[in-house]
Amino acid sequence: MSAAAERAANPAVRLLSAVLGCEAIVIALAIPVAITVMKVDAAVAGGVCGGLAVACLLMAGLLRFSWAVPAGTVLQVLVIAVGFMVPSMFFLGVVFGALWGTAIWLGRKAARAQER
Repeated sequence: MSAAAERAANPAVRLLSAVLGCEAIVIALAIPVAITVMKVDAAVAGGVCGGLAVACLLMAGLLRFSWAVPAGTVLQVLVIAVGFMVPSMFFLGVVFGALWGTAIWLGRKAARAQER
């Protein structure tokens, strides 16, 4: 079995994908909040939040590659940074970052269990 197939078979990949999928929804829902409540320019809010939401969805599909988990970690930092535009995203970004870290930890634990 190839390394990419082994990663795809790891249950953590599904968990990481689910985290990114839910995160994309939350980030997309931050767009109207940024525009109406925080009075951020619509183009800026749509570009930043929309771009991050699309990046989350793309990253969920790219998790079969070894570089995708570190890239997803960088994405988590960028999501936290959206808090400068919508302050509640500081909290939500930390929550998703914690879920991301937990999924990575569980993935390593599952990989060790599969080796036995």
